[in-house]
Amino acid sequence: PRPRPPTAAQPVPAAPADEAETEANPPITEANPPMARQLVPRLLPADLSLFVGRDDALDEARRLLGEEQPGPVTLLVTGPAGVGKSAFAVRTGHLVAARFPDGQLHVDLRGFGDEPADPFTVLGTFLRALGVPGGTVPAELIDRVHLYRTLLAGRRTLVVLDNAAGARQVRDLLPSGIRCAAVVTSRTTMAELPGRRLPLGVLDPEAGLGLLREMLGRDRTESDAEAARSIVETCGGLPLAVWVAGARLAARPHWPLAKVARALADEQRKLDELAVGHIAVRASLELTYRQVTSAMQHALRMTALLPGPGFAAWALAALLDTDLSAAEAVLDDLVEVHLVQAGSADATGIRYELHDLVRHFGRERAEQDVPERDRAAALTRLLTASLHLADHASDALSVDFQGISQLDLVSWRLSDTEAGHLLADPLAWFNDERRFLIDVAEQALDATEGVAAAAGLATALTTLFQVGSHFDDWETLQKRALKAALGSGDRLSAAKVHRCLGELTTILDRYPEAVDHFEQALLLAVDQEPVYRASATAGLAYVHRLLGQYSSAVLHFEAAAGLAASAGNVNCLVYATNGLGVIDLEQGRVEAAVAAFAKCLELSRIAGYRPGEAQALRCLGQSRRALGAYPAAADAYRQAAAISEELGDRLSVTHATCWLGDILVRQGEHGEGRRLLARSLWTYREFGNLWGEAATLHALAEAQLAVGHPVLARRRAEAAVRIWRRIGSTRWLAVGLGTLAEAHTLTGDHAAAVRARDEADRVRTA
Repeated sequence: PRPRPPTAAQPVPAAPADEAETEANPPITEANPPMARQLVPRLLPADLSLFVGRDDALDEARRLLGEEQPGPVTLLVTGPAGVGKSAFAVRTGHLVAARFPDGQLHVDLRGFGDEPADPFTVLGTFLRALGVPGGTVPAELIDRVHLYRTLLAGRRTLVVLDNAAGARQVRDLLPSGIRCAAVVTSRTTMAELPGRRLPLGVLDPEAGLGLLREMLGRDRTESDAEAARSIVETCGGLPLAVWVAGARLAARPHWPLAKVARALADEQRKLDELAVGHIAVRASLELTYRQVTSAMQHALRMTALLPGPGFAAWALAALLDTDLSAAEAVLDDLVEVHLVQAGSADATGIRYELHDLVRHFGRERAEQDVPERDRAAALTRLLTASLHLADHASDALSVDFQGISQLDLVSWRLSDTEAGHLLADPLAWFNDERRFLIDVAEQALDATEGVAAAAGLATALTTLFQVGSHFDDWETLQKRALKAALGSGDRLSAAKVHRCLGELTTILDRYPEAVDHFEQALLLAVDQEPVYRASATAGLAYVHRLLGQYSSAVLHFEAAAGLAASAGNVNCLVYATNGLGVIDLEQGRVEAAVAAFAKCLELSRIAGYRPGEAQALRCLGQSRRALGAYPAAADAYRQAAAISEELGDRLSVTHATCWLGDILVRQGEHGEGRRLLARSLWTYREFGNLWGEAATLHALAEAQLAVGHPVLARRRAEAAVRIWRRIGSTRWLAVGLGTLAEAHTLTGDHAAAVRARDEADRVRTA
């Protein structure tokens, strides 16, 4: 299994030779647990240029956050919906950021949406931002809370928890460090949560006019000052209501302000009768909604069905059952009146956003005006369009070896031309859409029908999870999909998800769980076509090899190769054949291993399977290393690293770089070799890859022996042995014990050397 990192992540710079060992093993302190490097997170959203008023409240917030008191400061910003709490919290965060040099954390808790953020997931995001590698983030909530509090105990960090539903949602997210502070925003008073409170009310008339002036320009506002003041007054001073009126005027510079002022006056009966808050916003949105075309109204209703705030135009195309250009056109119309916001332009186009209040309004109208069967049909189109694109992107990346197409589950898709345009860079598309695709799958899993397509989407996302090391997302979504598939009696979907979870647990070095997942996948797919059994069989073989169970591994690799060949799954065939070659190599049959790797290289090049080509070159490098042909081995490793670099696969680059460092040490280039090994160690720790970490520590031990430093070599070898013993990798445990015995001998501890050699012998014969 090969977890693959995101292309946006940058390689860890090489450390100088005399610093490599220290950098690879930073000192452990209370604020720097051994699994985390101290990073300085800057998660605050960009400050808003359109922000008026609130000067007194901002001054008060800065004063409260600067007070010295025994314990962390918690500032609770409360007020009605649409009053500007989120913008206020972001502005405050930027104003006081200098007081918190260890970083700022931020999260939208979506407390009043359909799917509020849960503390478990938020803590996972925060821990990774604080430097904890994805593979070492604790699996239990209480452990995440403890680690989060430990990391913040000695730091000066600001935590902004926006849009909270109540105290229960934020308690585990509040920092405990005495020099930290938290800003929490909520529509509720959160009376049960201790802290300093700062309620926000509506804007006063002058601030409201200031907002309108910023949107329309001073000349236009002052040329019709009476109408401008009427607009602010009839909007009740609520920022979002003023914004909606101002947006309509900004999009239509030929309109006089009096036109909107008169329209608002007609609606004033509602605004006068209802309290400022959510109802006032609904009235303002209703005013805009009634004045747009029926096509725009329908698009808004459909857009409101989307999960999450951000989306691309293709999602609306699926909901509307139209083409991409038509969806983009109606979105442009909605952006003009600010019912939809145009967000950032990413690698695959513009992303759009709906304010949560606009979404709430749109869903109300959808429930009133769109029959339930039509809403269900629209969401089915969205699901299968997502599946179609995800499956094609996964196939284009050719990272996984499952070889199972999900296209038979697709009932609606974009045209080939539109899909090709979106997927011109499949990895960029995956990265842009990751959160949205997860939300679509989860929304579908909540429904009573469509489990197969929802599980299919969860399965298709395996490639994204691999390349980005999104292990939490991978496990959470696919466990949910597995539960839904088993609950509905869908054995085939359950088999596919079991196989993917087997891949994940192998990557995370949880080998007993991996074996169980692969075996369950095979049991559920026993009567299915070879394509459904090939990859699970190969995955099971891989785990058996890691555990040193070579006889079983050979049987399963051979079976997987036969199944893959009959199914036409070249990726899996290469994977299984390579596995057989690795077993030959580990058991000393180098010529047989070289033949297997050469076959993999040929198959991969014919099929254009670049990851397989890189893997075959790495393994040929291993074979040449075993034969002592170091220059040829180094050349193979360099070729493999270059291919993986082109693919944006940092972890596979590290696999090649690690062994290249080992070869350079053997060739006498100790400084460069140790630099490469230290850099590899950082990367393996970043991705939580324990086996790779142990292999690099072992190579560093051998490097230290080569330059006459047996004490340092002993420490590295002991660390490698601990990891290999922990994950149950018996073959490499024996190798590590042999190196440890050599180090003990050179330090004069002959009794320890005998114990290490005896254990190595027992492990080899077990």
